[in-house]
Amino acid sequence: MEKPPAPFIADSPGLDFLNSVATPVDTPVDWLDDGDGLIDWLAQAKLVPADELRGMKARATSGELDKVADQARALREWFRAFVSKHAGRPLTAAALGELGPLNGLLERDETFSRIEPGHHDGRALSLQVKRRWRSPEALLLPVAEAMAKFVCEEDFSDVKACEGHNCTMLFADHTRRRARRWCIMAVCGNRAKQAAHRNRLKSKQ
Repeated sequence: MEKPPAPFIADSPGLDFLNSVATPVDTPVDWLDDGDGLIDWLAQAKLVPADELRGMKARATSGELDKVADQARALREWFRAFVSKHAGRPLTAAALGELGPLNGLLERDETFSRIEPGHHDGRALSLQVKRRWRSPEALLLPVAEAMAKFVCEEDFSDVKACEGHNCTMLFADHTRRRARRWCIMAVCGNRAKQAAHRNRLKSKQ
């Protein structure tokens, strides 16, 4: 069965990674269920340049990519437990002791800076950060970076779970009054409104 497009509704790439398994319309979907799924999700998330993804898919075997997808799912569920434990209140330095798996992954990164032609700022040259993609496991590194930025930069008080029935999606509530309740108003929000309307009708009968 062809998967629907992955949801990117969390207002945070780190949380979008957790939403790579979800129940958008009654049936659970795991966008990281195999190596091809991982490649496709990374492309949709724009975490890895498209040419690097094509190159990795051409060089790696399906078994190697499936193994990395297994690692990605394990990383996702470890991070889900961490986020669920700390959501709703500011993160403190005491949480650092729980972040060993993430720091261990970050330490494997191979990034470097390189001078390239200037971009849109009018300068002739610009300093760009690049990454070496030596193995399929390198595909996890931009995910780890997104998770680390979320941990260090996001206020965990703003992390919420969608209130939709059976919905598992998480998001960072950056609305002015921190009043967001739904992953997607047009989906879970409307379902809740329809359910409330049906309940009102039943109560009048």
